[in-house]
Amino acid sequence: MNSIRPPLTLKPHIDCVLPHTAMVMAAGLGKRMRPLTATRPKPLIDVGGRSLLDRALDGVAAAGVKHAVVNAHYFADQIEAAVKGRATPPHIDVSDERGVLLETGGGIAKALPLIKGDAFYTINADNMWIDGAQDTLRLIASRWDAAQMDALLLLVPLARAHGYDGRGDFHMDGIGCLTPRGGLKVAPFVYSGIQIIARRLFEGEPIEPFTMWRAWNKAQAQGRMFGLSHPGLWFHVGTPASIGETEARLSES
Repeated sequence: MNSIRPPLTLKPHIDCVLPHTAMVMAAGLGKRMRPLTATRPKPLIDVGGRSLLDRALDGVAAAGVKHAVVNAHYFADQIEAAVKGRATPPHIDVSDERGVLLETGGGIAKALPLIKGDAFYTINADNMWIDGAQDTLRLIASRWDAAQMDALLLLVPLARAHGYDGRGDFHMDGIGCLTPRGGLKVAPFVYSGIQIIARRLFEGEPIEPFTMWRAWNKAQAQGRMFGLSHPGLWFHVGTPASIGETEARLSES
């Protein structure tokens, strides 16, 4: 099927239209980050003098995205206070998940009334990115084509996935079509935690715990799931040890 798909149209970077909203996923329990998460949520852990949540929101603001949604479950009061304490854009709404942790897909389904537009960014708060030659969020927006895509994932080559200890997530062909890693195999690309995804993949879904894979499986079944390789640096900050490793690499960059 992929062999007869027309080539993607890569729109000029200067003409890209940014999604109206970025949803920053900040509701997780951060179990691998214990004991640091015994008294605070993982997104509020500092790396290089700035919290993970602030770094993600700073990236949203730098790209020119005016609106963000942040979901909150674990130490939700602290997340809400941190969001209110920001004096700079974007404008932020909090999606309250105090009642039950809904995972990535369920969290988006609950937050959908707060999200503006037909497509939006999602950003995992425990991943950090450094731009390449272009602003990362603007770069992925410049490649988004709603006529052909329901999901466009920013991927990192496995060899450059700092702090990541898995076997990769996806294979990607020459026009960006994605195939999930299967079985015990190794895949050459890791999901960065950043994507643009279509609202329609979540419409009608129940507000219950489910992962992003429910939406991705819909997109892949219709041949509308694509990827883009990140040209800059990327860090998965998943354990206390990874904080020092990330800070050391940041000081070198």
